[in-house]
Amino acid sequence: MKGRFLILPMLFLASVANAANYRAAMVADMDTGRVLYSENATDLNYPASLTKIMTLYLTFDALEHGRLHLDDYLIVSNAAANAEPVKLGIPAGSKISVEDAIKAVAVHSANDVARVLAENLKGGKEESFASLMTRVAREIGLSKTNFENSSGLPDDDHLSTARDIALVSMAVYKHFPQYWKYFGIKSWTYGGKTYTNGNRLLGTYAGCDGMKTGYTNKSKYSLVATAKRGDRRLMAVVLGAENKDVRAAVSAKLLDKGFDIIARDPNPPMIVHDTPVAAPVDTTPKQVEPTPVYNNAQSVNTFAGAYHVATNHVPNATQSGPGVQFGAFSTRDAASRMIATVQRATGATPIIETAPNGLFRVRAYGLSESAAQSLKAKASSAGIDCYVFH
Repeated sequence: MKGRFLILPMLFLASVANAANYRAAMVADMDTGRVLYSENATDLNYPASLTKIMTLYLTFDALEHGRLHLDDYLIVSNAAANAEPVKLGIPAGSKISVEDAIKAVAVHSANDVARVLAENLKGGKEESFASLMTRVAREIGLSKTNFENSSGLPDDDHLSTARDIALVSMAVYKHFPQYWKYFGIKSWTYGGKTYTNGNRLLGTYAGCDGMKTGYTNKSKYSLVATAKRGDRRLMAVVLGAENKDVRAAVSAKLLDKGFDIIARDPNPPMIVHDTPVAAPVDTTPKQVEPTPVYNNAQSVNTFAGAYHVATNHVPNATQSGPGVQFGAFSTRDAASRMIATVQRATGATPIIETAPNGLFRVRAYGLSESAAQSLKAKASSAGIDCYVFH
């Protein structure tokens, strides 16, 4: 990529990098999907307990569609009860309510309860649930993620990126706002014991309202942190920090920088640092001086296109069968322009549909599976971001 050098962003994170290491970082506007700063955001890393964001996404989807209810009780299997190391410690054969299970995962990051959710949602088999996680990940735009379990416990094939983690986090925020509150709980008491949220920014960073921490020996320390100021909510993602202090400090600086950028320019360009990092199996990142690149088109559009997919995955209950979605837009005029683009490129005539989150999505309905895949291929070849839904 080509571009002009920007000094301020480089100095901003260089000051943090000098203090300690991390592998990837980004900050984005949660309402528009616009990336404000990105460093190594598409490099593969171990997501650790950030995996549980997808586990909870699928749990919220089950609640939304009536397959679960908050006051339902879930049975704890032997396999779940034996999960290590962070756990709630509920014995095999006992039961836990769905709402308590959500809190156990969101606040305490309990591996045993993540497996309880997985097994109860997918026929008693965590492996089947992990396959579902990966399939849904692809459908909502996560291009490099592969899940092998519901908790993020170590597995060499269990991989994701900062970009993908941001997308699934935004999908939770957009699809299931009624459940967003669980990620902002500072402490939770269960069975006479109080558990404290590991997100240090809750209660210490102005406007912070979520979201999730992660750690394994290979992944090191990671954090997704969200904060709202005025009418803008931002998200910072930090992967592979050396310790808890570093992940909190870098996240806070990212959010500060993001809010500062927006204050100066409501529609800023994205800044990308293309910095080589070590493979996920190597816990020591390479120390390479980052090269800031001014990119006002390709990288922003790539994320934004996937963002539109991520924030509009749940099919409209009034429609059935395969279809193709060509994005979701904040105004009807923008959606109309996409319809014209699709018509010119493919000959198809999609419709505008109001999504539950207030966006206007452009969709083609009434297709067979083969016709939907063919339309997607034709539109994609013309540079139109789209996906097949069922």
